[in-house]
Amino acid sequence: MKVYNFSAGPAMLPEEVMLKAQEEFCNYGDTKCGILELSHRGPQFMDVLATAKQNIRDLMNINDDYEICFVQGGASMQFCMIPMNFLPADGVADYADSGTWSSKAIQEAQRFAKINVVGSSKETNYDRIPVVRHWQPSENAAYMHITSNNTIAGTQFHTFPPVKEGVPMIADMSSDFMSRVIDINDFGMVYGGAQKNLGPSGVALVIIRKDLAARGNKNIPTMLRYSTYIDKDSMFNTPPTFAIYLLKLVTDWMKAQGGLAMIEEINNTKSEALYELIDGSDFYRSPVEPGSRSKMNIVFRLPSEELEGEFIKKAGMNGMSGLKGHRSVGGIRASIYNAMPIAGVEKLIDFMIQFEKNKG
Repeated sequence: MKVYNFSAGPAMLPEEVMLKAQEEFCNYGDTKCGILELSHRGPQFMDVLATAKQNIRDLMNINDDYEICFVQGGASMQFCMIPMNFLPADGVADYADSGTWSSKAIQEAQRFAKINVVGSSKETNYDRIPVVRHWQPSENAAYMHITSNNTIAGTQFHTFPPVKEGVPMIADMSSDFMSRVIDINDFGMVYGGAQKNLGPSGVALVIIRKDLAARGNKNIPTMLRYSTYIDKDSMFNTPPTFAIYLLKLVTDWMKAQGGLAMIEEINNTKSEALYELIDGSDFYRSPVEPGSRSKMNIVFRLPSEELEGEFIKKAGMNGMSGLKGHRSVGGIRASIYNAMPIAGVEKLIDFMIQFEKNKG
């Protein structure tokens, strides 16, 4: 039986990618060695690295003002690297508080300097993106930080906030990276862990404007400077070669699908179908304001926690795993990242209809 993995991350990878990695696992490029065993400075991996970076440039239409870096430590490492590089001790940075992970980013940044929370939806249990017209930005912020998609709460920025001239916008895009077309020129930096849309855990992708990186603090450890990753092509130390190789395969696959415009169209189709079922039902309920609903992480509730437990158990028996909501909020969460095929969403919808008939 085909199993569809609805986990929030690590998440499912495209089947074609998994099969390609399996095919090459013990013999990459006729070397009789796997990519895991080959030197990160050898020609085979250097080609993988260059292709991965070019794929990202092509898919996101990134110009030469930006550099693409691969950093270990996940998005959580970025929570401290960003203020260490760009936030002076006597400065202030603006943060939007839209969910658990943005709150964690704020907590880390507060270790270094003053943080201004421009807007928050915490009081309503993060059921929406904070209304941008009510935000109160600082006069001279070092940067503005947002979390573009909130994995736990199931919310997403569908348009990005304006920022003052000279204030770089930095976005944690861990859970919706390359799920849609964006204009990279709106941002000073975007980043995210790979384990949702881009590949396996073990590497974070950072796309940063070169002039912003050049302004970074020089009096911090070498491995925590963005300029180090730019100057050394992400190879100051041994990079996570297998994770980058799989990211390369995933971006190959994205290009073969027709690029981000086509991927965005498919993601819209998947999420719209699920929300249509939820909104048309008295049995299922979305806790998220309609205008803020994520297209990546669809969260919903059933009439009781007992029914939710039964739903998760029976879905698992029918080839759908990872549907349990985050432990902090409960409920159901269907993560439908790029690799989730329409067939997987259709199977979930059919199951939901039948479950409601039997229990509603």
